[in-house]
Amino acid sequence: MRRTICTGSGTFAALLVASSLGAQTASNASATVDLERRFDASIVPAEMGGWMKTMAAEPNHVGSAHNKANAERVLAQFKSWGWDAQIETFEVLYPTPISESFELVGPTSFKATLTEAPIPGDASSARIKDELPAYVAYQSDGDVTAPLVYVNYGMQEDYKTLERLGVSVQGKIVIARYGAGWRGLKPKLAQDHGAVGCVIYSDPRDDGYSTEDAYPKGPARPANGFQRGSVADMTLYPGDPLTPGIGATANAERLKVSDAPTVLKIPVLPISSGDAQHFLAALDGRVVPPAWRGSLPITYHVGGGDARAHLAVKSEWGLKTIYNVVATMRGSVYPDQWILRGNHHDGWVFGASDPMSGHIAMMSEAKAIGALASQGWRPKRTLVYLSWDAEEPMLLGSTEWAETHEGELKQKGLVYINSDGNGRGFLNVEGSHSLQHMVNSVAADVNDPETGVSVGARLRARLQVAGTAPGAAEEAREKAKIALDPARDLPIGALGSGSDYSSFLQHLGLAALNVSFGGEGRVGGVYHSAYDTYEHYSRFGDPGFVYAGALAKTVGRMVLRMAEADVPLERYGDFADTVSRYLDEVKKLADTKRDAADAQAKMLAGGAYHLADDPTKTSGAPTPLKSVPHFNLAPLENAIDRLKKSARAYDTALSVNGASQSAQIKSALVELTRQTEETLTPEAGLPGRTWYKNLIYAPGRFTGYDAKTLPGVREAVEEERWDDVDRYAALTASALNAYADRLDEGVRLMDPSRASRSRN
Repeated sequence: MRRTICTGSGTFAALLVASSLGAQTASNASATVDLERRFDASIVPAEMGGWMKTMAAEPNHVGSAHNKANAERVLAQFKSWGWDAQIETFEVLYPTPISESFELVGPTSFKATLTEAPIPGDASSARIKDELPAYVAYQSDGDVTAPLVYVNYGMQEDYKTLERLGVSVQGKIVIARYGAGWRGLKPKLAQDHGAVGCVIYSDPRDDGYSTEDAYPKGPARPANGFQRGSVADMTLYPGDPLTPGIGATANAERLKVSDAPTVLKIPVLPISSGDAQHFLAALDGRVVPPAWRGSLPITYHVGGGDARAHLAVKSEWGLKTIYNVVATMRGSVYPDQWILRGNHHDGWVFGASDPMSGHIAMMSEAKAIGALASQGWRPKRTLVYLSWDAEEPMLLGSTEWAETHEGELKQKGLVYINSDGNGRGFLNVEGSHSLQHMVNSVAADVNDPETGVSVGARLRARLQVAGTAPGAAEEAREKAKIALDPARDLPIGALGSGSDYSSFLQHLGLAALNVSFGGEGRVGGVYHSAYDTYEHYSRFGDPGFVYAGALAKTVGRMVLRMAEADVPLERYGDFADTVSRYLDEVKKLADTKRDAADAQAKMLAGGAYHLADDPTKTSGAPTPLKSVPHFNLAPLENAIDRLKKSARAYDTALSVNGASQSAQIKSALVELTRQTEETLTPEAGLPGRTWYKNLIYAPGRFTGYDAKTLPGVREAVEEERWDDVDRYAALTASALNAYADRLDEGVRLMDPSRASRSRN
């Protein structure tokens, strides 16, 4: 059983790391043990808490004085730690509120507050001078009065339910609760269904007093708290709405705001549950289905009748300057192979949890690496640490930087490692599955600060318990089986969007990871509110900042190991097995949809919906589902079969022969890992949103942050675009065959005779 490096010593510790690093030489593993021990010595949780208190002391949104000051502060710190650092600016469209109003105008009257009162005992929450009011970015200004309709979470399935209830949102203002999907999809779907405005509120069932005691007694959202955010249509592309695909430099060619497809066409506002209760209580019409009922002390109705509301939003739509901090430590052996590490520094208000809890860990890593450099060590590969601005509005800082430096990044970037929010609890990693084994080896070598076992061992225990509990979901049961087998690596998740890895993984084709801890620290209740403060986080998120230390040690090891590795740390069998599982899911999806369409057609023909409906209430029949044909997935099946063989041959060759290769071959193998990942992003991209080019991982068009895997094929099935199913099965197969070609090339580099046998 592996133990953490800090509990081992000398040769024994070196053997442990040699095991985790696979094909690395024993001398390199011993050097890694010493390097990581020295790195750990510089990680100081109390110091990180001090950084958070300073950086989250004032409102920190794009355009605020404190946000710029934070960028300058981070720049000065990087320089003091020995990094070559600079600020790189971009000019982006960032609307700011001028006025906003939401009021009930019939049958009774009420006006929403749209501000958050200070919390007793939380000094930060009283610093409201530069605080943004209730606002979401990239909605469209407007002034509308219309009937109000409650749409539950405002997702696709909710509109299907409204259809069955006989309720239309055409020409109406919708009120949706946060949850079940990304916020930007709620007004987008409302707009698509003909609504003239959208209001989003935080129901206490989801993040308020129904889940925990409300702040300040507990961590949950208080009744007057609301969630700011962006509602840009990021499923088309992230970044500056006016410069898709190119960096938003001062002289960039820009779209008109009215022509920017990611800017919505209706006004939108967030409100608190305390305000929402007044509007929801005024609704008439049918009582909502059980799953639509929140925890407010009212009877929830759909509305659409007498209750009318007035919604007005006006913004200033100018360009704003954003400030990315870029810090570099040049590689001593392979300067043109880059390991990139990032976290954003902007928030919606104070941003203690989101993003400072992750940013302070990144800063601690940078300081520790700087200390190593001051002692004479230099990384073999170039390290690039990135403190992003304007992530919150829609990944602006990272996207504009990646688009500006696209050519160089494609030539030099090996991996991008991201963090964002962090908290007390369990390790969570999502990303490129070729790095799954490396993630597991690092997780085995970092101590959990609460239990003393490795963070990997603690996560394994959690998966075992969760997946064997009564009523556990199928996915949880499968993960428990893996966790119960000590010989198997724990799976990492797939990446969708919602943080700064998106441009690197899904547009440029770099391998990427997103790393955090959480599940025990409770910070979701104050997400994007004025109560995401140092006071709240230090009580409920990560008391003592010990998990900030765990994050720094975890990501720091990933950075150092990839910077120092003699040979690749990737294991491609994990990727091949994962893609095979994704295809099985798509096949199951197609079969399920086919059965559902057949069953619905029979029910419509037999009048089942009409007969099952309550005749005293309005209702409607569902829109008929399209008959689902059988698809030609053979190209994809064949490509995955080949990928499995190529991955197995590569992993075996690397394990057996990797350490004995010449320095030239080892360098070529590492360079080949970059080329291998890039094959997954052909120029064609995804249908209707070609900025997203990765054919394995993408944010879902109707999930937002959540990932869709094999997205070209899967979403074509879901959205009944039958021709695209076969087309993207072939395109994805071509990408996977190109991926396998690179693996075969790696085998030939290590062992020409094995390459010949693997083809046979």
